[in-house]
Amino acid sequence: MNYLVAMEAAWLVRDVEDIDDAIGVAVSEAGKRLNESEMDYVEVEVGATGCPACGEPFDSAFIAADTALVGLVLEMKVFNAESIEHAQRIAKSEIGGSLRDVPLKVIDTIEFEGEEADADTQA
Repeated sequence: MNYLVAMEAAWLVRDVEDIDDAIGVAVSEAGKRLNESEMDYVEVEVGATGCPACGEPFDSAFIAADTALVGLVLEMKVFNAESIEHAQRIAKSEIGGSLRDVPLKVIDTIEFEGEEADADTQA
């Protein structure tokens, strides 16, 4: 079976004063580290957090003392996995190997059909 595995990552950005700058730096740094490992097939986006008062989503980023914690969402397609759990372990191992010391948590796994693995995509 083929799966799309989405993970949340907690990315720390130092010496930043603006939320938009923090998000840009976090996405850029994560993308750079993944590309250095030839994992350009991993999608990197800023995560969303629901407002506790109204429930509306906003960017997952918080700044204190010029240091930001940015929540990123990393998505990876896993082909020919034996089960959902197997796909999650593959994705976490692949991404975790490139993003050492970055906390990761699987947040969603979706089964899909019809696409064959590219030469650039891991299984």
